[in-house]
Amino acid sequence: MTASKPTARARLTQALAQRQAETADRWVQLQREREQYGRSAAEDELREEADGLVAALGEGLAGDLPIDRIVSEHPPLREAVCELSLRRARAGTPPTATALAVLSLKEALLETVQDQDLSTGELFELALMVNHLLDAAGALSFETYVQGREEIIRRQSRQLLELSTPVVQLWRKVLAVPLIGNLDTARSQVVMENLLEGIQTHEASVAIIDITGVPTVDTSVAQHLIQTVKAVRLMGADCVISGVRPGIAQTIVQLGIDLSDILTRATLADALATAMRLTGDADDTPEVPKLP
Repeated sequence: MTASKPTARARLTQALAQRQAETADRWVQLQREREQYGRSAAEDELREEADGLVAALGEGLAGDLPIDRIVSEHPPLREAVCELSLRRARAGTPPTATALAVLSLKEALLETVQDQDLSTGELFELALMVNHLLDAAGALSFETYVQGREEIIRRQSRQLLELSTPVVQLWRKVLAVPLIGNLDTARSQVVMENLLEGIQTHEASVAIIDITGVPTVDTSVAQHLIQTVKAVRLMGADCVISGVRPGIAQTIVQLGIDLSDILTRATLADALATAMRLTGDADDTPEVPKLP
């Protein structure tokens, strides 16, 4: 009996086992020729990336998983594709270029088996299998890239929020949060977290929320302020809201918002004076010399 011919999968698996380093080198070369990589990526980083992914691909092909499930269900290969995408996302590489970088591995794989004696039908079958494999890898890389960029954007947005809501110590046991701009739900949460952490860190007994830089106060903003005041009180500290301008006072009254149980002051200076009385430090305030 004549031995049956090896399948396209067996041919590719064998070729990768024999020429893994060569395939990885060719893939790196293709990426550099087409600039499908992060510009900050060094040669050794690309080579390490290629070695890991090609090796994982060979392991996946040698296993029992169907072709259309190797990328998604073979952990080393899935991890290698995801790491590649996240690395490109952090480097700022466009998502299309990232997906094309993965897809360019098709050419490197086909070149790996080109010297084998293949009929037209066998070559078509092998090319079809490679397409299934790398299309799935390209889709996974694009999805991972998008998720990675979204996470980076969320982290940067939170960092900007934290920078725009600093907690400053004005006096012994007196903290202040000067707010500038609109106060939405996300920013209110950051304000509350930073202020409560500041109270704990500095053992503050009075917190001042200055809204001089807040353009408008509507029902939503008022509710955020009330929630923050309640949280501060749960920490055992008093809270003073300063910067209540005439227009904002009128708006609060017209909206029927009850702030009667919250200390409010027109200016930050007035709020600081109130805070110092609450802490018992009013007598320690140095006198400002009068000009002659």
